[in-house]
Formats: sequence, structure tokens, C-alpha cells
Amino acid sequence: MASEREDFSISGPLHLTAIDLTNAHHRRSVAACLVQGVYVVERDRQQQRQGTQALAPPWWEFFQFKLLRHLKDDADFSIFGAIYEYKAPPSHSELSTVGIPRYVIAFRGTLTKPDSFSRDLELDFHLIRNGLHMTSRFEIAMQAVRNMVASVSNSNVWLAGHSLGSAMAMLAGKTMAKTGIFLEAFLFNPPFFSAPIERIKDKKVKHGLRIAGSVITAGLALAAKKNYNNSRSVDPFLALSEWVPCLFVNPADHICSEYIGYFEHRKKMEDIGAGAIERLATQHSLGGLFMNVMGKGSDSDPVHLIPSANLIVNLTPSRDLKEAHGIHQWWKPELNLKSQLHKYK
Repeated sequence: MASEREDFSISGPLHLTAIDLTNAHHRRSVAACLVQGVYVVERDRQQQRQGTQALAPPWWEFFQFKLLRHLKDDADFSIFGAIYEYKAPPSHSELSTVGIPRYVIAFRGTLTKPDSFSRDLELDFHLIRNGLHMTSRFEIAMQAVRNMVASVSNSNVWLAGHSLGSAMAMLAGKTMAKTGIFLEAFLFNPPFFSAPIERIKDKKVKHGLRIAGSVITAGLALAAKKNYNNSRSVDPFLALSEWVPCLFVNPADHICSEYIGYFEHRKKMEDIGAGAIERLATQHSLGGLFMNVMGKGSDSDPVHLIPSANLIVNLTPSRDLKEAHGIHQWWKPELNLKSQLHKYK
């Protein structure tokens, strides 16, 4: 996915002089900074910055987190993730740490630098082709998540990611949710693969295209089910519906903006009495279904499709796509945010 802006001189949320992780704004800002820490630690590695020259530590140390370990890709040895441990000050009582994570597992997106770009781009293509779950990078990430969850209760583990890293965190969260473990997740600019319908200004045209897409998708889903002789009658989204990750999207970012229409359209289809069609369509992507009907697809669920979410939209104007897609926007003060909870029924 499009890379994070690589101006690492940009400061973090200096307006936060005291951190309260029960505050939604603070939680979002801290999660975004921990993701930024992964970007910077990888650039430190590439630039061979060590010790006092390293730029990464302030991104977690300011919030009382300790870097427990890096997550490295076994193909190019780049750092794509990090596990942070919260270290409460001695003055904090056990009660004061309620709602604060013991561990945060964060994943970066694509870096356009020679030491990591080719591997990151390869992962982007795997994501587009719905094959991220088969990559060694995801296997490493998933093992780290399982190990941390096994060591503490799931309420003490957060997931966070940006762009490609957001897709990694989403897939890890979905995988855990299928086993009944629901992890708190902060997913910044998560990629959504579909035609850019959300960019159409005419609301009637937009709504008409989405209805047509739902009907076609539902029809192909039924055809694919028949083609594979799949007798599964249980709605796979029901098992995931109790997992409610936080999705942070920007309408000016075409990589993630389709999530806005995805959830709005589901509600509209319910309102007009076409909920059954949409419940089937919302679980599938058109591209994947065409491949399945032709016998060239897989049974894997598209990574980007989820049943429930707390959708947070940044309505603050962006200067360009780079700013609209960047991680830096999510810790800025006085953002114009619109938040809406979407629960799958």
C-alpha cells in the first residue's frame, strides 16, 4: 500500500502533556505513535543509527512503553512490527491501569526505501490477491499475537497498524476473533479493494451502483457456493460480529475511503428491505467471486471485509493524498472526527 511519509523529523503529539488511556483521543494518538515507532526503527536500522543516534525510542518511551522486541521479515530482515510492553510508573495503583494494555503489537506499512521496498511491494501484491495469510511475514506476526495473548488476558493486548500494517493487524484480529478472542484494534487507513465508488459526487448514481453491485455480488456468491458444493449454512460473519475494531479512515484517501460507503450502504439496504441480499454481498468481493466461479479462486475470506467496526472518519481537509493517507494525521489536536458504530445483524 502507499507508503508512510518519510519525514521523520515531524514531531508527535506534543500537546499531550499527560496521557489518559481511558480517553479516546489519547488512545488513538498513542496507538498511532507506536505504529510510527515501527516506521522509524526500521529507518534507524537502514541508516545504521544506534544508541543515542537512534530516532525511534521517543515514540514509545514518552508514553511509558518499552520496546520488548522487533518483528523481522525472514525474507529481507526488515523490521515490520514491534511488541511494546506498558511499564506503569511506580506511583500507579493496579486500579489506575485498568483499560491500559499490557502489550501493544504494532505493524508499519510500506516504506519506499531500497532495503525494504521490494519486499513490502511483494506483500502489497499478496494483499491485493487475497494471499496475505499465506506469507511468512503474516505467519511471524500471527505467532507473535498468539504468544502475547497466551501470556495475558486478551483485554491486555492491543493491535495497531497503518496501511499494509493495518491489513496485517486486521487479519490477525479476524483470525483471533474466529476463536472467540476479541482484541482491541486500532486500524489506520486500512486498505479496501473495490471500484472507487465513494469518489462519485452524485449520491443517486453512487447508491444505484452500490445496489447493482450488491445484487451481482450476492448472485455470484450463490453461484460460487454451488460451484464448490459448499453446504455451509452458518453465516461466517456471525462468528466475527462481536469483534469491533476501530477503523480510522480519511475520505480523501482512496486507499481506505470505500469503508465509508461499505458501512453506509449496508444500513441503506436494511432500510429498503434488502438486508438479506446485502448480508450475503457484504462478505464477498466481486474479483474474488469471479475467480471462484471460474474455478481459480480460494475459500479465503477477503481480508478487508469485516462485519462490525467503530468507523472514525477524519473530515479535516487534507492538502494531498500523502497527507490523507499518512499516520501523522491521527495524533493531531482538534481533528474534525465523525465516529459511528456499525454492528452486523
